[in-house]
Amino acid sequence: MFYMSVCRQKITDEAPEIMLLTDPEVESSLLISSDEGATYQKYRLNFYILSLLFHPEQEDWILAYGHDQKLYSSVEFGRRWQLIHERVAPNRFYWSKLGLDKEPGLIHLETSISETQALYVTCKLQNCTDANKGKPFPGYIDPNSLVVQDEYVFVQVSTGGRPIYYVSSRRDVFTPMKLPKYTLPKDLHVISTDENRVVAAVQEWNQNDTYNLYVSEAGGIYYTLALENVMSSMGPEGNVMIDLYEVAGIKGMFLANKKLNNEVKTYITYNKGRDWRLLQAPSADLRGNRIHCMLPYCSLHLHLHVSANPYTSGNIASRESAPGIIVASGSIGAELTSSNVSMLITSDAGNTWRQIFDEEYSVLYLDQGGALVAIRHTPLPIRHLWLSFDEGRVWNKYSFTSSPLFVDGVLGEPGEETLIMTIFGHVSHRSEWQLVKIDFRSIFNRRCIESDYVPWDLHDQGERCLMGVKRVYRKLKPIARCVMGKTYSVTMISEPCDCTESDFECDYGFERRADGKCTPAFWFLPSSMSRTCTTEHTFLNSTGYRKVVSNNCTGGVIEQYTARRQLCPSQAPRGLHLVTSEGKLTATLASNVTFLVFLEEGDGSKTSITVDFGDGNAFTYSNVSSIEDGIKHIYKNVGIYRVSATAENSLGSETVLLFLHITCKPRRGRAGNNMHNTDRHILESIHLSAPFVAVKNKEVNLTVVLSPSQVGTVTYIWWLGNNSEPVITLEGSVAFTFSREGISVVTVQVSAGNTILQDRKTIAVHEYFRSHLLAFSSNLDDHNPDVAEWRLDVSRVIKTSMVQATGVNPEQLLVTVLPGLPTAAEFFLLPDKQLTEGKPDKTATHLDELSELVLSALNQNLVQFTLRPGVQITVYAAHLSAAPLVDTSENHSGSAMLMLLSVVVVGLAVFLIYKFKRKIPGLHVYAAMQDEKEQEMIQSPVSPTDSTPSCSSQRELLTSLEPLDTEPNTQTIECIKPHPRVKFSSDLPTYIDV
Repeated sequence: MFYMSVCRQKITDEAPEIMLLTDPEVESSLLISSDEGATYQKYRLNFYILSLLFHPEQEDWILAYGHDQKLYSSVEFGRRWQLIHERVAPNRFYWSKLGLDKEPGLIHLETSISETQALYVTCKLQNCTDANKGKPFPGYIDPNSLVVQDEYVFVQVSTGGRPIYYVSSRRDVFTPMKLPKYTLPKDLHVISTDENRVVAAVQEWNQNDTYNLYVSEAGGIYYTLALENVMSSMGPEGNVMIDLYEVAGIKGMFLANKKLNNEVKTYITYNKGRDWRLLQAPSADLRGNRIHCMLPYCSLHLHLHVSANPYTSGNIASRESAPGIIVASGSIGAELTSSNVSMLITSDAGNTWRQIFDEEYSVLYLDQGGALVAIRHTPLPIRHLWLSFDEGRVWNKYSFTSSPLFVDGVLGEPGEETLIMTIFGHVSHRSEWQLVKIDFRSIFNRRCIESDYVPWDLHDQGERCLMGVKRVYRKLKPIARCVMGKTYSVTMISEPCDCTESDFECDYGFERRADGKCTPAFWFLPSSMSRTCTTEHTFLNSTGYRKVVSNNCTGGVIEQYTARRQLCPSQAPRGLHLVTSEGKLTATLASNVTFLVFLEEGDGSKTSITVDFGDGNAFTYSNVSSIEDGIKHIYKNVGIYRVSATAENSLGSETVLLFLHITCKPRRGRAGNNMHNTDRHILESIHLSAPFVAVKNKEVNLTVVLSPSQVGTVTYIWWLGNNSEPVITLEGSVAFTFSREGISVVTVQVSAGNTILQDRKTIAVHEYFRSHLLAFSSNLDDHNPDVAEWRLDVSRVIKTSMVQATGVNPEQLLVTVLPGLPTAAEFFLLPDKQLTEGKPDKTATHLDELSELVLSALNQNLVQFTLRPGVQITVYAAHLSAAPLVDTSENHSGSAMLMLLSVVVVGLAVFLIYKFKRKIPGLHVYAAMQDEKEQEMIQSPVSPTDSTPSCSSQRELLTSLEPLDTEPNTQTIECIKPHPRVKFSSDLPTYIDV
């Protein structure tokens, strides 16, 4: 006898070939039979096999993964092997797909470089040399992130602790996946890539045991929410298992277990997640007793786990050759439970269900689903199985062995095309393996003929138009007891339907309200959909909807919901970004530095771009499309350069800055310098604390907080206001006076060892203003990821709501959401210059009137906004401080707030307790598959809205004590950092000579 752990059958023209893999603890060999298991020939191996991957078309081609991370291949059904590649990641190797890859013998695999780096390469099956390797993705990827599925390839790259997910469709270039802006994923799994669409399960920043389900358009780039809070669990090998099941044989049909009010319920969809509903429970039990179960209070719930072992049945099963038949274990009631579990079956694709057993069984499909075989799921030895010819209505009992057998698995032939099944197990726990081959051919009396089949209409509770068509399947009559055989095919007739609203889902950036309408998300600006205008003359103007992928409806409302191609609008440049191709703030001397310039909005064909490299050289380009591949430049001197990019057209202009450090080339023998710093903490993040609004001609303090706080010698480089020359300090705090009203930008770079990080704040400078703190209904905290971009978007939404409720001129109102939890904000009221210019007394009265107007609206709960469908936020005037906030100085009415000391102490204590108690997991993870504007975060990781207004010493104390959650990228300098004493060159004012 032998010890078997894996087995496989191969169908040939003569007889099935069977492969058995022996237990590696006993010996490493394969047993191959060419006579249906009557005899076996042993083939010894010089490596231990952990897993096998068979080619989907070429049955003799096999990949074997060894215990030593080596990948082997065989083109002779395991009789001879050769080494393909070493250091291959487990389960990260894939066969090529016909029609997408250039040749059938191509292999996609992930190779390990280090604990944090891997490569995605392609190899030829029998010639995987360096000269024949392909590298479809440029650069390193994260370990264990390569997924090749159908026409898509996915990889993950982490930058500064933030994962960026890339996708390639039809083996084209890789593009970052665009999830909704504040998804902020901690984990992502590709569930399905069926019919040119990606279904992905994403665990977001505020989730622990659930995932949200997202679906893409055909390119796999833009994703919208399909279902929230799908349950997950850990598999036996530590892998994540999502409670989502794709039904075989019916395109677009899924089952999912969703957590709702701490109850797990099963939902079903027939249109790829566009609509979901609960399952109707059976009307009667096995004994014919009526089951009283009324939706939505009571429904049927299914266990959706699929067995990781291909030789044992999971909790649910379906087959492409048997459309509409689903067998699963489940329970009936208000939620899914592990008690009172029974086996259920549906013959009409989930519309109605019947109980077939009152305990768990393994149910297998025989003869392509023409018959069902059930084996009791029990740790006890058994000797019987049950067979049904009528879709589980009647079961006949058969004995398959004379001695009871502990069943460990069942080997069915590929495609369920024959009537032979192999059961393997053992008589006792100490006995060797036993194989029992069962031939069911003698039970069937004839072959099926055409009259044995009936048409079956797919429907959802009577609605036949699903995915835009009416589908008719060919099914075997329940009373037919015949063999369908290999020639059987699921003949399907489809008839297109007129398009209705239900054939369309929300487009990227839009969310579905309770009334079914798709409206823009709070973070989404529909005008940004014209982003193609930077390179094209026309763009697709979204209606807020997109047709469900693979939906085949025609006519109807298709024109109303389909995006329309329009001419690009004439508008000034907006959203200009300047970064290096590597996203770093440093480059080495005499090397090619590639600058990338991005423009979010504006007619790119009519917008000129001027790039000033800061060393006396500047170039102007006629349009954005001419610099899509980047702009290369070589610096000849070491120093810090003020690089600027200006976009300009007839309607306006916009300028952005990048302060780039050019360092000397790495010297040989300098390793000792790095060794000297190995025991020091590495600078991980910085946070610039600055007021959101400052008083003109009044000194303000600007402070940088480091994380960790002790990182050795640190140099601070400040660009204050609109000054082109920096201030260099060894202290993390400077005082500065803004002498002009308007918007000023403060940029600070911190150099510590080989790391340079940057933060930037935008400060509004005014001579007179009023301010007041804002609070919110508590449900906002549940949706606050406490990242800078979110605060910026919510500030904009709050301002819009306040303007609508009060009628205040938008130019006189500023709003900023403060970092930390509970969520708080501050608004600032500015005087109307036309009414108050040169009239201080009238200015104070005017601001007081505006304050009373705004506070009155807040006290009446008139300021509200919708954060997302079903989440309505109310804005209040905070009662922590006296209102309005008034500057008591002689010349200014500003934001000097007087507060009782006891209120400050209590408020600060509550703030800190709440902040540290609610530590949100994964805040350092930021989804980089956002709008292209977020690429600036690589060099400027904290947005201007991270600022905290310094209206008083008390509030500055709050700012200084906030924990820092933002985790910017680290940058590396290739030589010794600049000395703090800097000499400015007179001929090149934007160049700093070190």
